[in-house]
Amino acid sequence: MSLPSSIIPSQTQNPSMSVVKRPLATFHPSVWGDKFISYNSKSKEITSESLEKVQRLKEKVQSLLMGPVDDISQKLELIDAIQRLGVSYQFESEIDNILQQIHNNDDDTGDFDDLYTVSLRFRLLRQQGYNTPSDVFSKFKDSEGINFKESIIHDVRGILSLYEASHMRVHGEDILDEALHFTTTQLESMVSNLNPAVAAQVRRALERPLRKCLPRLEARHYFSTYPETASFNEVVLNFAKLDFNMLQRQHQKEVSELSRWWREYLGVPEKISYVRDRVVELYFIWILGQYFEPQYSHGRMMLGKVTCLLSIMDDTYDAYGTFEELQLFTDAVIRWDIRCIEQLPEYMKSIYKALLHVTKEIEEDMSKEGRIYGLYYTKEKIKCLAQAYLLEAKWMMEKYIPTVEEYIRNALVTGGYAALVTLSFLGMGDATKEVFDWACGNPKIVKAAETIGRLMDDLVSTEFEQKREHVVSAIDCYMKQHGVSKHEAEEEFKKQIVNAWKDINNDFLKPTQVPKHFLERVLNLARVMDVVYKDGDAYTKVTQVLMDGITSLLVDPVQI
Repeated sequence: MSLPSSIIPSQTQNPSMSVVKRPLATFHPSVWGDKFISYNSKSKEITSESLEKVQRLKEKVQSLLMGPVDDISQKLELIDAIQRLGVSYQFESEIDNILQQIHNNDDDTGDFDDLYTVSLRFRLLRQQGYNTPSDVFSKFKDSEGINFKESIIHDVRGILSLYEASHMRVHGEDILDEALHFTTTQLESMVSNLNPAVAAQVRRALERPLRKCLPRLEARHYFSTYPETASFNEVVLNFAKLDFNMLQRQHQKEVSELSRWWREYLGVPEKISYVRDRVVELYFIWILGQYFEPQYSHGRMMLGKVTCLLSIMDDTYDAYGTFEELQLFTDAVIRWDIRCIEQLPEYMKSIYKALLHVTKEIEEDMSKEGRIYGLYYTKEKIKCLAQAYLLEAKWMMEKYIPTVEEYIRNALVTGGYAALVTLSFLGMGDATKEVFDWACGNPKIVKAAETIGRLMDDLVSTEFEQKREHVVSAIDCYMKQHGVSKHEAEEEFKKQIVNAWKDINNDFLKPTQVPKHFLERVLNLARVMDVVYKDGDAYTKVTQVLMDGITSLLVDPVQI
């Protein structure tokens, strides 16, 4: 993709000088065109009548939730439905109070003999952070305690529930490791013999278990599945659908504003044509993926603008800038001074100005909220990213293959995941300085999300990147250092991804270092990776899976 001559660095325009060699990539253009820019907010305004209807339904759902706990199994199913339909954010305190009561009554566990209910109870409590013991599943093993009982093999509902529960495992829980292997094997073997509706549920679970699924995508899917369940409640479904559509209008407005800013202010792709034109995907993955709730609307816009600039920086370091130009840009970022703009090549000046302008907006917002400290963490994360990007550029220039430990240490930074977690806190009004310090202190849960993202990215993007001049991947480093095959390196990294998920689950268990809703930003980031990098780099080369996800959340309303 060629650049307009007006923004190509001056040295490439001098015929007496040799053409600058750049590590150019061939990124396909946006698949959305102007679709989201032309959003008409007036035609989709929410009426007072709609708001009143939603409020009435919410109160009915709340009454159902807070009713007497005559049947714990039914109450668990109601909570599960509310969570899977994407409206649990409306009833957080109510749900926690119920689950706390159930957790405190540990003796109730013995009352359940069916695999489905025991597994559902375990999963819901673990999701909420309650460290309910995994030995509750021992009753479903044979007399020798080695294998699961023959009697549960044909219990599809129970096996599926155990499968979902096993994804909540932490280190040392052998019984859940065994349960995951057992249920996966059973579900794969029986799926072809199930009725179409149940088979579809099983295939989806095998592809993307609940723990790894973005809440918004699960909600959209569950609207069609929930009516087929034994615990179906029409009031709950209607409320969830109306809530989804109302929130979708807010999200459409946000992605429209961000798209116009991307096109008109940043000038992508007209003025900056070498980058991935992925503003819609960027919003869907990194912004909406982290938090969809209405109270975080302003935070999504702040995070969106910064993330747009980080994506441009990433492509500038990775797929356009020369090492000398990148040194100048990195120095300017570290100094963070508008006077540095004079030292930059022409095409970098607009990027640098935009960076300073956006952080100035953040400074004003944080100052109004009495949280000016948020600006410091924003700048520090961007500076760290620039330095890590430059190190990768240096390795590429020198054709240096680092040790896998050296590579991972830097690659966890260039993945940008820790930066995104920290920046998401800008839009959360209760994020204190202590919360930012925690995020920047390399906690295990953040490192785990970084590891999942980095390794999943490297597992699927190496082939595309190595078609051009590009820094080595984790796989290359591991193969050279340990003298193993590509397959062996990939298997090692898959094990590390499994362990990283266990770390995430462990850090959700109470008592936690920070409140649960901050941890959920990290969890959602890991979930995003499972969507984007499971079958290929869907951000670089937009896949049908990603397009379908965007369409379901940002284009098509739910039929009511």
